[in-house]
Amino acid sequence: MKKVLAILLSALTLLSVLAVTASAAPYATYTYSAQGQVLTSPAAYVPDQIIDAAYMGVNDGIDDPRDLFVGPDQKVYIVDAAHNRVVVLDRYYKLVFMITNFTNEHGVPDTFNNPSGVFATEDNIYVCDTDNNRIIMFDAEGNYIKIIPKPESSLFEEGSIYKPIACVADDYGRLFVVSSTTYQGIIVLNDNGDFYGFIGAQKVTISALDIIWRKIQTDEQRAQSEEYVSTEFNNISIDQDNFIYVTTSSIDPGQQQGAINSKSKSSDYAPVKKLNASGADVMKRNGFYPPSGEVRITNLSTANITGASKIIDAATGPEGTWSIIDEKRSKVFTYDDNGDLLFVFGDIGQQTGNIQSVEAIAYQGSKILLLDKTNDNFVVYRRTEYADLLISALEHDNNRQYDHTIEDWTEILKRNNNFDSAYIQIGKSLYRQGKYEESMEYYKSAFETENYSESYKEIRKNWANKWFALIPITIILVFWLMAKFFGFAGKVNKRTALKVGRKSLKEELLYAFHVILHPFDGFWDLKHEQRGSVKSGFVILLVTIIAYFYRTIGTGYIFNPRPSTSFNIVGAITAVVAPLVLWTVANWCLTTLFEGEGSMADIFTACCYCLTPLPLIIIPVTIISNFLTRTEGGIITMLESFAYIWMGLLVFFAMMVTHDYSVGKNILACIGTIVGMAFIMFIGVLFSSLLAKIVSFIMNIINEVSYRV
Repeated sequence: MKKVLAILLSALTLLSVLAVTASAAPYATYTYSAQGQVLTSPAAYVPDQIIDAAYMGVNDGIDDPRDLFVGPDQKVYIVDAAHNRVVVLDRYYKLVFMITNFTNEHGVPDTFNNPSGVFATEDNIYVCDTDNNRIIMFDAEGNYIKIIPKPESSLFEEGSIYKPIACVADDYGRLFVVSSTTYQGIIVLNDNGDFYGFIGAQKVTISALDIIWRKIQTDEQRAQSEEYVSTEFNNISIDQDNFIYVTTSSIDPGQQQGAINSKSKSSDYAPVKKLNASGADVMKRNGFYPPSGEVRITNLSTANITGASKIIDAATGPEGTWSIIDEKRSKVFTYDDNGDLLFVFGDIGQQTGNIQSVEAIAYQGSKILLLDKTNDNFVVYRRTEYADLLISALEHDNNRQYDHTIEDWTEILKRNNNFDSAYIQIGKSLYRQGKYEESMEYYKSAFETENYSESYKEIRKNWANKWFALIPITIILVFWLMAKFFGFAGKVNKRTALKVGRKSLKEELLYAFHVILHPFDGFWDLKHEQRGSVKSGFVILLVTIIAYFYRTIGTGYIFNPRPSTSFNIVGAITAVVAPLVLWTVANWCLTTLFEGEGSMADIFTACCYCLTPLPLIIIPVTIISNFLTRTEGGIITMLESFAYIWMGLLVFFAMMVTHDYSVGKNILACIGTIVGMAFIMFIGVLFSSLLAKIVSFIMNIINEVSYRV
């Protein structure tokens, strides 16, 4: 009996393993963090069926499939270019009819010639008959209606070829056509072929050097040179609100990746756009990265593919979601209406669910269909429970049911706690409910500073309303204390000026406040009256290092969401000491050859006193940063820039007074010092590299000898 139970238990275990294996996707599903890290997630879509010609009931097969579309009635339309036909399937992917030969309005038998695209409404089917330079219109049963010829307009260049490869129709009967040979934008016309115009032309990229060169060229040279034209589109889709999604793969990959790296929200160099009826791009790009496909362009697939994504098609899904496909990697990137990346899935391969060469994408209810051009079939992917939760969360958010939205995103986090967008969406829902402090905690979990700033602004507004009278009192008190301190420092400095003999460290340090406001006589007395010393210079240097260190750990979260305490002190020392030492050594080496009167100690001490404005401004600015919002960050930049400009002017005056130079000679000396700093750094890098090679050579000899012995 025990043996029978053991056998049954083993069989059940084997069956469960096989079931899990069968349902597992042969690819990784992931998203990206704000820092560009790949975050794996549960599968959003898993392969359900592979539909080939035999399954469809197409006896002579399908060769060279160009397009796949799902109509309002869930019928599936496939363009079979090799056989010059359109194959129409029912919702279960069985053959209903095929559109091949037809009789045109002249009573002449007609056929397609290399068709490339298909679009269907409830009443009509539009086929892009590419090499016949026309679009052909059929009714829902596949009966011929009419030919929509090439549009006629003076806006088309003389001799231009019209090759429609994709089209869509809106609710108002307008056709939007992509022609592979037309760069002016999307062609808009009606079903009679009447031309309305172009919309959505891509940005033309011309370098500054090319602009200058074309200015000096003759007319003949300009005519012979390369023309700068907009890049053409390669596909088009339309959503239920008549917004047009267009894709292009002719953008320079470097510019496309540059826009991704810079997190650009502009439509420039965007491989997918969302156009309204007037052609304006209205796509929201509020995610961590613009919706342009792969973020990390290094290999993330089994095919060792690198470079920016090549986007060739887009499809719109439920609740404002939309997807694009990357031809290079056979991946699907799905975004919400805000431009947030929801998930990425797919890969190149031979396993069920992988696509050898993806050609088109379409939504069929909760399913996604991907056309595989190499294998002449398409794969049906079903939505998982995880993706169902995503759609439910978006639906509740769109309907302003924020309590349900929070519940959905919380369930999503239980399944995928790496999903930064989930934390952000919960934060947004809490923000809309007025729970600002709670929303900040969720934003902080995803290092989302923009929305965190909005929540903090509301909290600060409430605090300011509550303590309104305290704010001006605090400001007046701070300025009063500053005035009292500078008054105290001024009295000490006047008293010290009459003092004979050595000054105390306190008196030397307080003299820095006189130097930064009166540089000419300040630096003169610093050198000739011994009002300062190397010791006090070291103290000012130490305070500046502490100020830099405090800035890295004390800056407000909005402006420094990821403080790194491990490298802070080393970075602070390097940022202050290295430039100071380089300037001191280079300036001393140069000025000793050009009649400079300052010693190395004089130069070092004067430069340390020049650092005084940095801690005076950096420390208060760091404190203030904890009370500012993201839009007020310019205040920090302005004040810090003022500190560096102030310090730079002090260095210039200090060198002029210390060496007793004229203005012109001091300018030359400062320029020479900067050149000398660069030379010293070059020598230092060269020496360290040589030293490393010598050490490596000696270690190799020691290892070789030890092996021999």
